[in-house]
Amino acid sequence: MIRVLIADDQQMVRQGFAVLLNTQPDIRVIGQAVDGLDAITRVADLLPDVVLMDIRMPELGGIEATRRITAATPGTKVLVLTTFDLDEYVYEALRAGACGFLLKDASADQLAEAVRVIAAGDALLAPGITRRLIAEFSRLDDRPRAPLRQRIEDLTERETEVVALIAHGLSNAEIAQRLVLAEQTVKTHVGRILLKLGLRDRTQAAVFAYESGLVRPSGY
Repeated sequence: MIRVLIADDQQMVRQGFAVLLNTQPDIRVIGQAVDGLDAITRVADLLPDVVLMDIRMPELGGIEATRRITAATPGTKVLVLTTFDLDEYVYEALRAGACGFLLKDASADQLAEAVRVIAAGDALLAPGITRRLIAEFSRLDDRPRAPLRQRIEDLTERETEVVALIAHGLSNAEIAQRLVLAEQTVKTHVGRILLKLGLRDRTQAAVFAYESGLVRPSGY
């Protein structure tokens, strides 16, 4: 059973998501939080598998709440709720430790599947979010990258291919098809990449690929 906490300052949003998720046989909403501070407290008490986190909330926003939650409770994954896929805070939320994003107008099936994907340890990066990342890294493209490039040298040629495809938003199944590999083999590569680079999940791997210059925004 996937245990979910919903953090949003709008009661109707919280209740709506709770109703939708509680209809799923493998998902249960175990708590609701009205702002970022409330979310931090409830995560510490309830230890949910996934937090649905709104970005804009009073008292403490979703970005700082995500940063504190992922630092204190690494077993809890954060799925950020956004109104638009080009939300100005997408990049900051990724850096804070969010595992993915979901639009607030998502269908019940999309919501449930997003929770399952995040709970399984995968990242959820929709094409619109990937475009947002590319735009951000285009703006920051003149940053020094040498230390990160040195870490890339620890990867094998195949692992380098896999992390680049992750940065382009491909799923394990899509990477397997592209490289003509078994999906389980791709999962093994992803696990080794995260271990070698000291990263938490696929989202951090995507950010790393851009920050290091392995993937160039202009080449996407």
